[in-house]
Amino acid sequence: MSKNHVHKTLYGLADANNFYVSCERLFRPGLNGKPVVVLSNNDGCVISRSNEAKPLIPMGAPAFQYEEIFRKHGVEVFSANFALYGDLSTRMMNIIGRYTPDMEIYSIDEAFLKFDGFENIPLEEYMSGMKKEIFRAIGIPLTIGIGPTKTLAKAAARIAKKFPGRTRGVYLLDTPEKIDKALRWLPVGDIHGIGRRISAKLLQMNVQKASDFIKLSDSFLRKRFGIQVVRIKHELKGNAVFDLEMPQPRQRIATTRTFAGHIRDFDEMRERIATFTSVTAAKLRKQKSACNFITVFIRTNRHRQDLKQYAGSITLKTDYPTDSSIELSKLALTGLRKIWRNGYDYKKAGILVSELVPAGERQLNLFVPTDERHHRLMNVIDRLNLRYGHNLLKLGGQDPQRTWKMKQARLSPAYTTRLTDIIKVYT
Repeated sequence: MSKNHVHKTLYGLADANNFYVSCERLFRPGLNGKPVVVLSNNDGCVISRSNEAKPLIPMGAPAFQYEEIFRKHGVEVFSANFALYGDLSTRMMNIIGRYTPDMEIYSIDEAFLKFDGFENIPLEEYMSGMKKEIFRAIGIPLTIGIGPTKTLAKAAARIAKKFPGRTRGVYLLDTPEKIDKALRWLPVGDIHGIGRRISAKLLQMNVQKASDFIKLSDSFLRKRFGIQVVRIKHELKGNAVFDLEMPQPRQRIATTRTFAGHIRDFDEMRERIATFTSVTAAKLRKQKSACNFITVFIRTNRHRQDLKQYAGSITLKTDYPTDSSIELSKLALTGLRKIWRNGYDYKKAGILVSELVPAGERQLNLFVPTDERHHRLMNVIDRLNLRYGHNLLKLGGQDPQRTWKMKQARLSPAYTTRLTDIIKVYT
């Protein structure tokens, strides 16, 4: 790469800072400057930390082991409010998508960008404008890295996050000198795509920095770690190997649960299967798919050998590809009746839909009535459940009083999707 080489195509990584914590602080500005953590499902482990909390609590720490630390240092602790985070993420991604037509949503708080044909645009200034717009419109702070490959863009984002005073949250790796300096700084364990297991082996070989890593031969890396690690090396050297990945619809969707106790009553199991089917159908509609097959299964507790053991499963063909909660629930309950056996203590059950097709390209049966009349109803149900909570509207076969909830003892309000909670912000 020559000294004056100009990359026609550059990649960017937009990364929200401490995203879950930033979402919580957005509606409670009194948390700014205080240590804050967000916990995983069922309040298990720490999955997001404010900068003030990072010296006190490691990422992934079991919450119950750090309760004393929380109290001692006044750490504010929140249950994961994924509905809130998902809504704010969608708003953030919509703004990001206006700055380049090529975007890969990498996670709830990260997006890779591709700048093809942006040679005459000062990208640092351009991305600084995007960063300011997102903070002004949503209130989420962002870090942005830019480089000739996705791996170098990730490295640039780490530099921007590590040195916010110098970079102001945006850093561009666009010259051989800057790339060389970045690789001499970047720890091998922080290279995008190099996991803990591989980085531990590299450190044992005294490969400390990314600059040491790229000196290893392709043949050695391929033999020891596989072709993917070789590709990462070439990315670090400025040769784009990984392009943006567009999301692909899932080919199978499942909803399963292990029960807290045991189920012996058929009506109770019927209600559970109706609920699982409704959840699965909503997932189908979200990715704009319809299914041709539905599988129902029930099973006893295999860890309780003192109890009678049984596992039943059945797969049924739909009359036509469908995403209707009503049609799929009818079929699922038909399957449940065929596999149900009295006298057993059931511990787990679930629903799986398969052979999915795009909902807009379904091959219908001329002689079988379709679920077209359900589409408007399903759309209304999905919109209302999204806005007011997924348990607002249910099928007749579901228990209106029963909900499945994770342990979330410190859950914040639904500030962006529930009117009564929005009012709390201004009162």
